[in-house]
Amino acid sequence: MGMSKLLKLVKEYDAILCMECGTCVGSCPLSEKSAMNFRKTVAKIILGLEKSISGRSEFWDCTTCSTCKIRCPRGVNTVDLIIEFRKNMIEYGRIPPMIRDALENVYKHGNPWGRSRMKRGDWTEDLPIIKVGEQAVKNILFTCCSSAYDSRAQEAARALAKILLGQQVEFGILAEKETCCGNEVYNMGEEGLFELLMEENIENLNKYTRETIITTSPHCYNAFKNRYEGLKPQVKHYTQVLAELVDNGKLKFDRRIELTVTYHDPCYLGKYNGIYEEPRKIIESIPGVKLIEMDRNRMNSLCCEGGGGRMWYDGPPGPRTSEKRITEALNTGATMLVTTCPFCLATLEDAAKVVGVEDKLKVVDLSELLTIALSNSS
Repeated sequence: MGMSKLLKLVKEYDAILCMECGTCVGSCPLSEKSAMNFRKTVAKIILGLEKSISGRSEFWDCTTCSTCKIRCPRGVNTVDLIIEFRKNMIEYGRIPPMIRDALENVYKHGNPWGRSRMKRGDWTEDLPIIKVGEQAVKNILFTCCSSAYDSRAQEAARALAKILLGQQVEFGILAEKETCCGNEVYNMGEEGLFELLMEENIENLNKYTRETIITTSPHCYNAFKNRYEGLKPQVKHYTQVLAELVDNGKLKFDRRIELTVTYHDPCYLGKYNGIYEEPRKIIESIPGVKLIEMDRNRMNSLCCEGGGGRMWYDGPPGPRTSEKRITEALNTGATMLVTTCPFCLATLEDAAKVVGVEDKLKVVDLSELLTIALSNSS
């Protein structure tokens, strides 16, 4: 990419307005060094001192949590500029091997782990869930790659499916017809692959969904809601569906469970899509459950470090933000940390083990907490 094209991108995403206040660097949950290096690179581009961005590792460190963009007083769209820089590096083959392998697996198998497409619906096992054939169903539960293949995320997906079945919510799954939503593919800069995934999913979702697409992952929700073009059914994250059931008096609990919990806001549910109250409403509807907020919550929530392709890339050395988040959760006095994203579930549970507090703080998906509450109510 030549200097003129780099400068054009910097202007397009308003980075030329940067007044070097340092808010983005101070806000970055990940690495001050990476954020500072990025800001220096942008400044050099503006001054005409930077001709190439090839080999810059700081562009791959970003989790796309959007905190820098939200807090920037001049409205600089840092996240989208980083994604544009990644697109350029992919175009010229400047890509970390781990990300390259993940993208290749998505292209070949429809998921970043390279698992068989034919096994995408195996997580349902003996559950009476419709796997769509020629007929459409009212609602499609889109299970995302993590929920479909990761053994820990499968537990949360099964818990959610059992709740929906118990509430007589009509739904089916695409099974082998489902492929990666492409949200992180887009974030990693592979726009061409993202478009292929979007076309395939839109064709199947439009064909087999009469009403609503329910997503297990905020990342899928974001892709469908904000990046897909031509998707006809409405899209809801599962917390929105469950919150509606609570409001309608259909999802209710007859007995108390004495439990103190704290809630972690996933970036792509909260910061990107403003879904903050629905998960809290559901938690607070359970008699006996006490919800205590961490200091950093809602818009200020600390990123778990799983987005932006970081599930498949190690990033800078040092303590993980998920480990810091576990400490913040412990400081509330809660014995359970609840989240609503399969990426957050994986990173936070691993962090609890690294910190050595898995016996003091249990990390669960909200659907798993509801399963406990419903079992107690029966």
